[in-house]
Amino acid sequence: MARSFFSTLVLVMGASTVAGVLAQYPAGAAPALAIPVPTPAAVAPAVIAPSAATPIPSAPLAYPLPNPAMVQLAGTTAVASAAGPQQPAPAIFAPSASSTPDPDAGLVPLTQKRFDWNNLPYQADTDNGKRGRQSGYNICNSTTAGPGSLCQTAVINSVADFCLWGGTTKDSIIGNIEGQAVAWCTKPTRGARLIPAGALTGVQFMRTPDYVQVTGLINQALIDIASGDYGGELDPHGADERGNPMGAIVFTDSFTSLTNGNGTYVQAVEWHSFMGGGKFCSKACDPTGLYPAQFCQHIYDRIGCEYNAPASYASGVFESCEGDNQDFPGIYVSAGTTMTYTQPQPETVPITTMPYTAQIPKSSNCVRYSSTAIYPTTSISVAPIATMTTPPSGGHPTSTKAPGGSQNNEAHGTSVSSAIGLTLLASVLAFISML
Repeated sequence: MARSFFSTLVLVMGASTVAGVLAQYPAGAAPALAIPVPTPAAVAPAVIAPSAATPIPSAPLAYPLPNPAMVQLAGTTAVASAAGPQQPAPAIFAPSASSTPDPDAGLVPLTQKRFDWNNLPYQADTDNGKRGRQSGYNICNSTTAGPGSLCQTAVINSVADFCLWGGTTKDSIIGNIEGQAVAWCTKPTRGARLIPAGALTGVQFMRTPDYVQVTGLINQALIDIASGDYGGELDPHGADERGNPMGAIVFTDSFTSLTNGNGTYVQAVEWHSFMGGGKFCSKACDPTGLYPAQFCQHIYDRIGCEYNAPASYASGVFESCEGDNQDFPGIYVSAGTTMTYTQPQPETVPITTMPYTAQIPKSSNCVRYSSTAIYPTTSISVAPIATMTTPPSGGHPTSTKAPGGSQNNEAHGTSVSSAIGLTLLASVLAFISML
């Protein structure tokens, strides 16, 4: 028992007093309770434990915490030491996550940028964020046209003149290359890759009060999209608001607010495009309209063309029409009540049914065409007519040949033929003169 309350005696009476008392008793015997109690002045200072508000260190300290008492017993000899009042240990805080710079901080959203068709920058996106830099360029001309083009400027002008977003290499998967997709166009003059003959198997161009849209069926493998890929959405947003593809911009000269075909190109700030499953749709919304962001909604990436751009998607039909505006994507009426559809989250949850069927808007003044009359009749690969120099810090694609180099080559060939013909004619005349 003597040793059970020993530490208490040490703290109250002091080590030397307790040792003297214990020396009077055999080892293991309990001391009498009539042990003199020291005067208050002899009482050791109370050890103050840290308050509850004292921060608890979040990492090991470089020094040991104070020990209020340490007692060692050896037979009847007691040695004790008491530390003074504990001082609160300095708080140690782990670095906060905000102390790491965010590479996407301060990026300017693509939809806040405005561009002039006649003065495009080399790249619309000059930032370097988590996804890196823009992979292509926006100045597209004869020096960039061909199967290796990285043009990321598209147009939607007519049934015969539009561009789609396709792959950069054979059998690309949209989900893997959405940030780097490039323009494939129906005309070789767009400075992009050319949609080859036979790729488009049905096309409808629609011009409405608030947008222009091209929809149809395609052999997507011919624009380097894997044939089994059901694709996804491309738009000027993305998680970082840099767009998919990054820096991609869309223009048209066919908004109803313009005079059709007058050569005035307007940037469609809001647009969306879907590619996959052998179907495509691209819509450019008029920035002067009341609801460009609603008609070109970008949050329904999993329900495809059928709900974002409802149209006929008829095989073998190539036509240009005027039409009414569609309902906003995701908005429908059920039992007289306007409803808003929400995609299930997370995206791993499959969409097996839809609560509504998208309504195809009315169309009129449709004009049908033969595909051979408006698209290439052979599988043309337009090779670049000149090499392009890409400035390391932005600039313009440049050519090592004069613009229209192929025309100059044709003119050169004609000059050679003419020279040969003149030489033969001179020889004949000289022979006749000798007769």
